Amino acid sequence: MEKHRGFPSRLPSTDFQFTIRRPVKKGLPPKLHERERYADRRPADRRADEGFMWALMTHFGEEPFVRGNLDAGRLNWVFGREVVPAEDPFDPESYDALLRVDIERTQRSFPDIFRPDWAPGGQ
Repeated sequence: MEKHRGFPSRLPSTDFQFTIRRPVKKGLPPKLHERERYADRRPADRRADEGFMWALMTHFGEEPFVRGNLDAGRLNWVFGREVVPAEDPFDPESYDALLRVDIERTQRSFPDIFRPDWAPGGQ
């Protein structure tokens, strides 16, 4: 499992996790799948998604990246929309799966992260 050095491990001042420390010991990694984001989600959850997307944009930009140690739970909230498979066929149960950020979709969903004065966690 590739570890993304320099990638934030969580949203500042929260327990919203962005990375994992080690791979699962038995079996396959958690499967990536699209989770429905309802309009009535808590503001803290929306800030976590926004902070995660900011970190992905800052760290990887438009380049494809390996899933590696990115938290599957957090990825699932943006997978299939702002983060899409970068390879065909795509294995959703692999730490080596390639992903990429869909810049246009990210700009529509999280316009604030493109402001130069924006900071993760509202700081």
